[in-house]
Amino acid sequence: MDGSGNSLASGPDGTKRKVCYFYDPEIGNYYYGQGHPMKPHRIRMTHALLAHYGLLQHMQVYKPNPARERDLCRFHADDYVAFLRSITPETQQDQMRALKRFNVGEDCPVFDGLYSFCQTYAGGSVGGAVKLNHGHDIAINWAGGLHHAKKCEASGFCYVNDIVLAILELLKKHERVLYVDVDIHHGDGVEEAFYTTDRVMTVSFHKFGDYFPGTGDIRDIGYGKGKYYSLNVPLDDGIDDESYHFLFKPIMEKVMEVFRPGAVILQCGADSLSGDRLGCFNLSIRGHAECVRYMRSFNVPLLLVGGGGYTIRNVARCWCYETGVALGVEVDDKMPVHEYYEYFGPDYTLHVAPSNMENKNSRPMLEEIRSKLLDNLSKLRHAPSVQLQDCPPDTEFPEAGEDQEDMDERNDPDSDAEMEDLKHAEETPRKYMSSNMQSVKVKKENFENEPNNQESHKAGPEQAKGFDPMAEDVPPMKASDKASMAVDDPHKASSKT
Repeated sequence: MDGSGNSLASGPDGTKRKVCYFYDPEIGNYYYGQGHPMKPHRIRMTHALLAHYGLLQHMQVYKPNPARERDLCRFHADDYVAFLRSITPETQQDQMRALKRFNVGEDCPVFDGLYSFCQTYAGGSVGGAVKLNHGHDIAINWAGGLHHAKKCEASGFCYVNDIVLAILELLKKHERVLYVDVDIHHGDGVEEAFYTTDRVMTVSFHKFGDYFPGTGDIRDIGYGKGKYYSLNVPLDDGIDDESYHFLFKPIMEKVMEVFRPGAVILQCGADSLSGDRLGCFNLSIRGHAECVRYMRSFNVPLLLVGGGGYTIRNVARCWCYETGVALGVEVDDKMPVHEYYEYFGPDYTLHVAPSNMENKNSRPMLEEIRSKLLDNLSKLRHAPSVQLQDCPPDTEFPEAGEDQEDMDERNDPDSDAEMEDLKHAEETPRKYMSSNMQSVKVKKENFENEPNNQESHKAGPEQAKGFDPMAEDVPPMKASDKASMAVDDPHKASSKT
């Protein structure tokens, strides 16, 4: 293996891809708290699978440089970032007003290392955007994808919106950026940030109805210059692979044709998989990964990020398989023995069969949605262009094995204020969002009865009784407890470069 990061050729779109992957071995140590469904430990499980399937050798592996305060403030409010930096479990009782103001404390709890966690996952997504701007074809950050975070508040287990920060980075080099979201929950934070611009198109496929966050109506299409540049695909319980791609492929084909993005971010939230603890869809891992395969086929720079996913053994399966898809490597269904092998019993396979749950998405309903959205896209007569202007300098990260041009010389964040087309990322008028937006708050839910509660929203930290404690609710282990070199030291994994 030459270590160049180029993938193997595969299928009709078998061009080699230069792929990079961001992973911090400490990410699995962060812990939202007992019973909370969001478990960063799933990222370490994913990485272990990548290591033992031999996928790390096919791509360049980087430890993300933590995003600094001024990097986060390119989108988030200064006082909100300062709050995240200062709050600790020991001091939170003294800051009750701030906790309420910033929506922190229930679904989004204060835990040890919270700010470092935000810096790490945001640094991976921004670092991936930088790599795409410098010639990589695909960048992967499974720790990212926290799409609910707003400018001034946490939401839905998300504190910092790494996707918005990555889009802002990509806009330095690309006139247009496309955001696609296949998480079961609406990508409201990203849509809201870019609701009034034509330089970013957001497309979200999600459960719509009595479901968190309550936004994402098909009628929410953007505002002002951004009209028709927000696409929402509202779905019902039990959607399967065939029904999903009856919508996904023609819609995304038309989006790529009319919008012609210079780069794409695909949020691969795995809570849309069958059997997810909080989800109610019925996608197989292959069906979910087909979204990655399809977007890869357009040969446009592609950033893959994580997101939701609460049956963590299936999250690891999914993102491992999708890494193989990004690389053009078909991985075996039979799972190699590794440190988390017992999580995947009794079959010890990568793929799991979908359930026999009812698909409430009728063909006439799907045809109506597809027709409506394709009609909206037909109103975009041409891809928008951007006037020539001075481009802000790249955000660059010092990473092991990089050339001298990757020195840590970052731009002054104030330079972004000069880009008039990006003002939407600072002041999006909420009144033009879905009528549900202003009244919807993060809700605490009780998951004591059923792991796959079809009516569940994203949940608060006081649930998760009745699940396999080993597979679903283990405290994080220190990276030093792991025997695999590839898991502990991602740079050693790419030392062949």
